[in-house]
Amino acid sequence: MKNDSGAKIMLSVSMAIFGTLGLFTRNILLSSGELALYRAVLASGVILIYLAVSKQRIDFKAIKKEIPLLLVSGIAMGINWILLFQSYKYTTISVATLSYYFAPVIVTITCPFLFHEKLTGKQILCFCMSTVGLVLIIGIGNMGQGGNDLLGILFGLGAAVFYAAVILLNKFIKNVAGVHRTLLQFFAAILILIPYVAGTGGMHLTELNTSGWICLLTVGLVHTGITYCMYFSALKDLAGQEAAILSYIDPLVAVLVSVVILGESMTFMQVLGGMFILGFTLWNEKSS
Repeated sequence: MKNDSGAKIMLSVSMAIFGTLGLFTRNILLSSGELALYRAVLASGVILIYLAVSKQRIDFKAIKKEIPLLLVSGIAMGINWILLFQSYKYTTISVATLSYYFAPVIVTITCPFLFHEKLTGKQILCFCMSTVGLVLIIGIGNMGQGGNDLLGILFGLGAAVFYAAVILLNKFIKNVAGVHRTLLQFFAAILILIPYVAGTGGMHLTELNTSGWICLLTVGLVHTGITYCMYFSALKDLAGQEAAILSYIDPLVAVLVSVVILGESMTFMQVLGGMFILGFTLWNEKSS
């Protein structure tokens, strides 16, 4: 019981930290590709130290057949980050986050085709109502950063598609779990992000000011490296439904950061749309 309580606290804290990601990325004047690359590099370093200290080894012989899936999912993760960071640049953090959280809806509607799972009436209802929520968000006019909101929403939805791809690919990966899988996916993301950054303007780390460096290190070391270790450490002691419910702390904190700290506007329709997306996807993840 004590382990369960500690795991809940650890997962809640990690989700709250994830929710502040947009606040820090706003202060890093780098391209989305560069930011994604440095995030993966810094986080990989933290996870390698964590594995060394905890004396955990990756059994490469056992996972060799799954390396192609790890590479593809890692590439999808890298693209997901780029699109999410782009979304933050074109619209408010709340709208970007709510658009991004359409990913579970995509997974729900895709699983029956990939895994021959039966789509229940409840799942169909949740999909329809979450889609209504997305339509309400897209219908918001001239908010945040002017006429770029639709573009920001599209980037957020693109990020959701690739995040859903990572989730679906992970279902095929049976022999690598938790933080080991994430580390290997980070390595794969780095492999694709290095040529991408090189071909789209190169690296500009030297142009960062002190604030930019602090935010970059925070995003890479804290938001990704340390928080992913906390996340997976907590996950092994919690039931899937408990973890799913606590994961909604992330978008709620992101919305609060957007409105309270950054002073970004939220209309009634945006709030309603966000409630539809988060409420119905949460209900879908709860057992009947």
